[in-house]
Amino acid sequence: MREFKKSSKLDNVLYDVRGPVADEAARMENEGLRILKLNIGNPAPFGFRTPDEVVHDMRQQLPDCEGYSDSRGLFSARKAIMQYAQLKHLPNVSMEHIYTGNGVSELIQLCMNVLLNTGDEILIPAPDYPLWTACATLAGGTPVHYLCDEDAEWTPDLADMESKITSNTKALVIINPNNPTGAVYPREVLEQIVEIARRHQLMIFSDEIYDRLCMDGYQHISIASLAPDLPCVTFSGLSKSHMVAGYRIGWMILSGNKRCMKDFIYGINMLSNMRLCSNVPAQSIVQTALGGYQSVERYVEPGGRIYDQRNFVYEALNDIDGITAVKPKAAFYIFPKIDVKKFNITDDEQFALDLLHEKHILITRGGGFNWPKPDHFRIVYLPRMGVLREAMTDLADFFAHYRQG
Repeated sequence: MREFKKSSKLDNVLYDVRGPVADEAARMENEGLRILKLNIGNPAPFGFRTPDEVVHDMRQQLPDCEGYSDSRGLFSARKAIMQYAQLKHLPNVSMEHIYTGNGVSELIQLCMNVLLNTGDEILIPAPDYPLWTACATLAGGTPVHYLCDEDAEWTPDLADMESKITSNTKALVIINPNNPTGAVYPREVLEQIVEIARRHQLMIFSDEIYDRLCMDGYQHISIASLAPDLPCVTFSGLSKSHMVAGYRIGWMILSGNKRCMKDFIYGINMLSNMRLCSNVPAQSIVQTALGGYQSVERYVEPGGRIYDQRNFVYEALNDIDGITAVKPKAAFYIFPKIDVKKFNITDDEQFALDLLHEKHILITRGGGFNWPKPDHFRIVYLPRMGVLREAMTDLADFFAHYRQG
């Protein structure tokens, strides 16, 4: 019998958040070892609960959610999303150009397949959320990574961004608030990104899934609100803000200059119709979630779990000799830097495996976010404080003697 191999389209696809190191962790768990998973932003296992009102409303509406919805989503969901977009000052938004998805992930893949021909380039940040790079690659496009500047609190290096634009560049992606760094981009940076897109006639994709998890008084600004003359696609959802990651409900909003993306919209409608619709029970809670009490606010204010855990992990990491970290402004991730000369690190995947084997702590290496050097890793600070204290103690002990062979 012939051997069936994976498609060559997967050769350059990477998703290390659930990759080889996570596979090794699963193998160790199967042997009975307890692994502390600091690799994935999944709130539920760490005690973050969905608001009762949201769960109640889904239960009440389940009998009405047995059939397919409109391929774009329920009217009630899209109306609530449109009103939310108006509050964020997105220009030229209409119901017909709002699409729900099984999480933002599905919609990113849909957009990349619609937009990119073989050889088309798309600018994506480094570090990135690796799904963006993977989806662009699968669609036949070429991801080109512009650097975010750690010394400027992880905001995009605008000179580097513009230097990487070619005649093949079709669009640029921003992730704001950022995963994995927790950066929140100030208005002046966003305005300069818009100017770059305007000069080079680029479409803007903005991943804003963490826009309701800002801390320290930082305000999130949607880049689409600054670009009424450009084609923009804004992504968000409820997975993180309402602790419903498993419900799989996200959305995208097309705004700004729609005349120049008529054919793109035709393609979006085609692929949206092909998948029939997104999860209808999850769509049924969007109106309740966006219009009701925003319970996430208590987590990100002083005294809240995410706020306090962020502060603790930030201070604990910076207390480790050879580790430095920029304080996150949003989300629940931190992206510390390793002194690779001190620890002789040349392979960040090997570092992650060594940490896993010795301390049973699972993290994601910086290379998993398309960061070009082996000198960073991402930690999720969702576990309760007692678990984080134990983890940071173990991490400090590990780095006290670690040298990569």
